[in-house]
Amino acid sequence: MGYIQDLGRKAKACKNRIATASTMEKNDALMEIAYVLRRCKTEIIEANNIDIQNARARKMSESLIDRLALSEDRIEGMAQACEKLVSLSDPIGEVVSGSVRPNGMNIRKVRVPMGVIGIIYEARPNVTVDAAILCLKSGNCCILRGGKEAINSNMILVELMRKAVSCAGLDADIIQLVSNTDRELAVDMMRANDYIDLLIPRGGARLIKTVVQNATVPVIETGTGNCHVYVDQSADLKMAVDIVDNGKTSRPSVCNAVETCLVHKSVAEKFLPMLKARLDEHNVEIRGDEMTAYILGKENVTPADEDDYATEFLDYIIAIRVVDDFAQALEHIERFSTGHSECIVTESLFAATEFQKRVDAAAVYVNCSTRFTDGDMFGLGAEIGISTQKLHARGPMGLTEMTTTKYLVTGDGQIRE
Repeated sequence: MGYIQDLGRKAKACKNRIATASTMEKNDALMEIAYVLRRCKTEIIEANNIDIQNARARKMSESLIDRLALSEDRIEGMAQACEKLVSLSDPIGEVVSGSVRPNGMNIRKVRVPMGVIGIIYEARPNVTVDAAILCLKSGNCCILRGGKEAINSNMILVELMRKAVSCAGLDADIIQLVSNTDRELAVDMMRANDYIDLLIPRGGARLIKTVVQNATVPVIETGTGNCHVYVDQSADLKMAVDIVDNGKTSRPSVCNAVETCLVHKSVAEKFLPMLKARLDEHNVEIRGDEMTAYILGKENVTPADEDDYATEFLDYIIAIRVVDDFAQALEHIERFSTGHSECIVTESLFAATEFQKRVDAAAVYVNCSTRFTDGDMFGLGAEIGISTQKLHARGPMGLTEMTTTKYLVTGDGQIRE
């Protein structure tokens, strides 16, 4: 039996137990995980430091190392995510709808777990905890396959979580890690239809494309984030600077970071110098069109091409384009957006309404940062990722999105004529 098949067999053996676990049992396990994360933070950071040293030896960019790094604050954040999930309602058993048919037959549509969920992700060890605890609370088993960059961090996190759920009386195999980083095993996961009910890739465009193209297991695509802010002609320019700066520099390595700023030509000469002054505080590289270079000076702007407008930089780089009007901004977004998060800064109710109506993305903002596209910020607790597809789930995927439904039908002898 192959490595992935062995993990799948263990998951299938205990999936009915976690699917029928009480809310109290699952919450107890979550509290045990929160406790052990706090108690063992020194060991976690020591393992994480090995991954960071290896990453620097491979000359990984500092923005990607930021995604990899675990601090006491980030570990505390993971522990708090467990506690937040405890406070949220258990979706399992929720009656979505119901009816009594004319023949007296009672039909209820209820939420149930997916079963065994596989998650393939990159160098973000916090995803290891987020994915495991979301699967746990929603009654699912999980098989986690993180990137080799975070293997030491992931191994200790999974070891601690498995001990915690065992202490709470649940089977440790509801949480499993693919500890062998051979890429062929990732392909095996993508095709393990007999064991994995759903596969979720979380990472960059290359990873997601690979999973979508190779998987035979059903996939929920968590898309890349080529996110835009459009500064309309009626915008409060100080607000616009704050929103673009926050979207670009607060954490550039995440999928809800701003990658392109579109500016209406009537405000460009006033706005762009204001924006550059703020971005200069973080040494952000500006890649812009001819008008942007004219306003800011050619020495301050790298000429932008179509690849720049199509790129999720995940770094201290921003693309800027001056547009003629609202319609041109919409055309640009339609062409280059990945359907993640898009924002307009405007004082016009008409422009705000039309933008939210016409832009096709998982989250469409008016006058607030795209950085809010996050399960915690939306009140969902931890998230498994941001879905940019339209089937089953779209946007931040919290507890509800980790479930499916089934119909419970009760009668008293009805037969179909």
